[in-house]
Amino acid sequence: MPPPQAAGRSPADAPYDALETREPAQRERDLLAALPALVRRVQATPTGAERIGRVDAAAITTRQAFARLPVLHKSELLERQRSQRAAAAWDPLGGCSSIGWRGMLAAQGARRVFQSPGPIYEPEGRGSDTFRMARALWAAGFRAGDLVHCSFSYHLTPAGAMMESGAHAIGCTTFAGGIGNTELQLQAIADLRPHGYIGTPSFLKILVEKAAETHVSIASLHKALVSAEAFPPSLRDWLRERGIEGYQAYATADVGLIAYETSAREGLVVDEGVLLEIVRPGTGDPVPDGEVGEVVISVLDTEYPLLRFGTGDLSAILPGACPSGRTAQRIKGWMGRADQTAKVRGMFVHPSQVADIARRHAEIVRARVIVEGEMASDRLTFKAEVSTRPEGLADAIAASVRDVTKLRADVELAAPGSLPNDGKVIEDARSYK
Repeated sequence: MPPPQAAGRSPADAPYDALETREPAQRERDLLAALPALVRRVQATPTGAERIGRVDAAAITTRQAFARLPVLHKSELLERQRSQRAAAAWDPLGGCSSIGWRGMLAAQGARRVFQSPGPIYEPEGRGSDTFRMARALWAAGFRAGDLVHCSFSYHLTPAGAMMESGAHAIGCTTFAGGIGNTELQLQAIADLRPHGYIGTPSFLKILVEKAAETHVSIASLHKALVSAEAFPPSLRDWLRERGIEGYQAYATADVGLIAYETSAREGLVVDEGVLLEIVRPGTGDPVPDGEVGEVVISVLDTEYPLLRFGTGDLSAILPGACPSGRTAQRIKGWMGRADQTAKVRGMFVHPSQVADIARRHAEIVRARVIVEGEMASDRLTFKAEVSTRPEGLADAIAASVRDVTKLRADVELAAPGSLPNDGKVIEDARSYK
């Protein structure tokens, strides 16, 4: 159970546990110390044994060494699950999980299994809060004894159970509202008078508007944790004007909680149960703090030990610690998708190809492909930030573009720092009229 609230601090500022206020250097030492065991656990799964092979787990004790391990993207996880479901050695979780049920390669032990679009299947472990959502709920002001109205789905996808397990870990009681049935959910809120709401921000707005229209009292709702959608400041302020203080959580069905908002409202604080990296899209190479890239997560979980899982989301690390007193890394929040594949003159161009071209030329600091014109009349430009400009560099890069993508492109050389810091490596600026 979390510690009691510290005297003189607001509920939203109180830490959930001592992990949140560790010295950053101590947290980093703890994260690095956990890596060898995580690598060994992943190697014990069929997919992990194939992906990272016989690497010496004991030697993975730095972020640099860890960054040399391959990234597992959602598309690859999907394909592995599909192939394993069709294989003689049947494993519908794709050989990535240490838990499962009778008849699988993995040992028994999963509490539930969920389905996400794809379909991709995710197991839930036997722990009390395996998705680690309690930390985000605590930061949003939820406390033991609260009644929480949860409007995430309880069917197929894990969102409802994910949030509910976090609420139960704090000591809250939950009402399983699920999705839809606006009138019935409003009646439940009026009858039960819950203290807080969990769900999408858009459905919360619908509930508030419908309550005003039908003169149903939802005055008991004073706090909310929202996720799965963008939560713009305009909507946050709109809810605040109506007495509801909303916070956002960034989580995925695969890895659970990644980061969460605090009362400081300055980015999202990274969860204590994961190691977060921001990498250049199409690669596994970490980018400098502040640069936008793909969010890659390693879950320090022994039951579903995802290692360097590429979420496909873009974000960037913020400098400094959170004013709320939490000392973990902070990220800006969700900033778009990293999957920027474009089809040009009948050929697909992938972020990994842009990275391959850049690796061929030591002078390239950063690069992006810009596609312009109209469909069927595309113009391709390879724009590269370069440290030096030896004679013939542009022609050499153009030759690499042809070799890798089978397409011709104009090459523009630019000074370091001149490309936008938006995480894009492929910019599709074509007209689709």
